[in-house]
Amino acid sequence: MTKTEHEKLLAGEEYDYRDPELRKMIAKAHRLMPVINDLSDLEKRQTAINDLFGHVGEGLTINGKIDVLYGNHISFGDNDFINDNVRFQDSNLITLGDRVIIAPDVKFYCGEHAIDATKRWGTYENGQKYLISFTEPISVGNDVWIGGNVTIICGVHIGNNVIIGAGAVVTKDVPDNTVVGSVPAKKIKDLKPLN
Repeated sequence: MTKTEHEKLLAGEEYDYRDPELRKMIAKAHRLMPVINDLSDLEKRQTAINDLFGHVGEGLTINGKIDVLYGNHISFGDNDFINDNVRFQDSNLITLGDRVIIAPDVKFYCGEHAIDATKRWGTYENGQKYLISFTEPISVGNDVWIGGNVTIICGVHIGNNVIIGAGAVVTKDVPDNTVVGSVPAKKIKDLKPLN
């Protein structure tokens, strides 16, 4: 059975980003983001939030303008707090646990390209070039605080009870009960486990 381009995307395989199903999802996100980013009609805003995202837990706060690529690949837990100018490049699943705090200017990047420049572009039968992209999910556990201007790269799992210092670039998994920071992010200290 042949996979759809969306199924290939979620499986981390090479996919055609110009696929009509994918373009339709992106168009929906573009249509709903101005409603979500407008605080003048909270009822319409909440309807758009529920319509766009894959899952919305209880007590989600979006405190300012955010940006998404697809939207439906994002799942929020209960009582998550998303600050201004957060970018979700959700070309794969982004899953947030409960009580996640995301400071301003945080970026989640699920997509990547080949290190070898000769493998970044493919050619269709008609001779037209296309960008080859691969994706991996990002997951964030419960009780996580992500500081301002953090970048989280595809394939990363962040455990429970974690603090990520401002400006960090997270390229590897972060275990439970840990503070990390720097570029690339590295362990700074342990945190006392939550009861």
